[in-house]
Amino acid sequence: MDFIEKFFLKYPQKKVIKWFKQICLAEAISWFFLFTAMIWIRTDPEGIFPIVYISTIGSIHGFFFTLYLLFLPATRKIFAWDDEDTVFAVISAFFPFATIWIDKKLARFDRE
Repeated sequence: MDFIEKFFLKYPQKKVIKWFKQICLAEAISWFFLFTAMIWIRTDPEGIFPIVYISTIGSIHGFFFTLYLLFLPATRKIFAWDDEDTVFAVISAFFPFATIWIDKKLARFDRE
């Protein structure tokens, strides 16, 4: 994990925080589109467009999911999260739209 910290040291904290918040939102939006893709593939299992759509959206969601997990160590350091907050942030990656809650409630300097 040392290489991740070295990578993020090149950038100011404000920029890393901005990127993390954008990734949280993008990951949640990609969840929504992934759900629409799953519904579409169930209604038209023989069509080529649902297959292309779910493949594309799945790849995009996987990209944002990976970025979210890569940004967590740097974000933990910036916001001085304890182990409980970090575990909660990691687990939230697996639940729909939970990254928005992380962005709004946990990724703040003025929280108790």
